[in-house]
Amino acid sequence: MDFLLNLLPHLLNGVSLGLLFALIALGFMLIVGVMEVINLAHGSLFALGAYVAITLMGWKVSYAMAFLLAPLLVGAFGMLLELCLRRTYGKDPLYGLLLTFGAALVIEELIRLVWGSNEKQLVVPEQLSGAMLVGGLLYAKYRVFASVAAIGMILLLWLFLEKTPYGAMIKAGAHDSEMVRALGINLPKLRLFVFALGTALAAVAGIVLAPIWGVRPHMGVDAVVPAFLIIVLGGVGSFWGAVLAGIMVGIVVGLTGAYASEWSLLSMYLLLIALVTFRARGLFGKKTALEN
Repeated sequence: MDFLLNLLPHLLNGVSLGLLFALIALGFMLIVGVMEVINLAHGSLFALGAYVAITLMGWKVSYAMAFLLAPLLVGAFGMLLELCLRRTYGKDPLYGLLLTFGAALVIEELIRLVWGSNEKQLVVPEQLSGAMLVGGLLYAKYRVFASVAAIGMILLLWLFLEKTPYGAMIKAGAHDSEMVRALGINLPKLRLFVFALGTALAAVAGIVLAPIWGVRPHMGVDAVVPAFLIIVLGGVGSFWGAVLAGIMVGIVVGLTGAYASEWSLLSMYLLLIALVTFRARGLFGKKTALEN
């Protein structure tokens, strides 16, 4: 019984972390699906969201306003990156990969130039600090907020994709971009919007995770690797597969971090190897000709 009580906080922390991982992965997956570009700058944009929020709060902007404004500003920056990417469309995918890799390095160095290399902290409102009693268990208020924020953003994104005409266009673009163009939909504008949306989601995750992880220029690497791994685990193109895979990764990383910290990063790769060994397409990936 004592073991279970000790395990529960780490399990809840893992679920909270996993939901935020899923949010990062969903933004990453939108860009991969519609634009067929693996955006290696996604992690750097995640970090940029945290730094922009810190700057806004330094200008006496409230946490709530910073939470709204920072993703919009990062999304606008993402649009500039998409405009640069346009020259790579229809060419060897390696061009887009190299461009986003270069962009990731540039963004990280810009962060060092503007904000310095020292670790910073995003200060949360007093209402979200401290602990609360949940069923006889003391639990950090901010962890509860992080989980609720992640769940809210995931549900809003799902409703947007499933219940709006713009969401239908995004899903159609992910399946067949040429057909979307043939139907008269402005594909360049669609790609611009999707890139902005994907980077804004990364920024939201960066802001929410900042008080937990701390803020440092290279924090994007800690986000983009799990995001890529989650997409593979969940099945490429599967929305709920990414969410479930994110929670799985979060729990595995959280539990190993608590009981065997030196295994915390390795654990998610072991999870990937174990799952892909038995199900190559991931949890909800479609069957391919290789499995026939």
